[in-house]
Amino acid sequence: MAKLSDLIEAFIKQLIEDTNGAIEIQRNELANQFNCVPSQINYVIDTRFTNDKGYYVESRRGGGGHIRIKRIHMDRVGNYLTHIVMAMGDSISQQSAEVFINNFVDYEVISPREARIMRAAISDKILGNIPLPKRDIFRASLLKNMLMSLLV
Repeated sequence: MAKLSDLIEAFIKQLIEDTNGAIEIQRNELANQFNCVPSQINYVIDTRFTNDKGYYVESRRGGGGHIRIKRIHMDRVGNYLTHIVMAMGDSISQQSAEVFINNFVDYEVISPREARIMRAAISDKILGNIPLPKRDIFRASLLKNMLMSLLV
């Protein structure tokens, strides 16, 4: 018999396929449907619907909270960005992140304006209150999410 996590994953993937690549679900409703706790839904989404696997996830908490999952459609730029995101690793310094961003501009994957916004978001000026090595881990996660959001 399949694990509950596998059943939830298959259900969500089928919903995404049926709706042309994007769904909006409520965590509690899905948990009720599968007779499990909402944290089980979180676990499935956090581990099986990641940027590296071609999904972009937005979550809004609260009374009317929802989770929006979008399948990223790949093209030449999408394949390039996905390859970079997967190769980037779990941690990146500001200097290395800026090299990636500069290359994206050079290859016309992002605009100079988008590059400025990304540089501002990943700078030590902003992230300086977070101690190393957590800062570089957070920076990598932030940069990956920004890049994957470009593909949505």
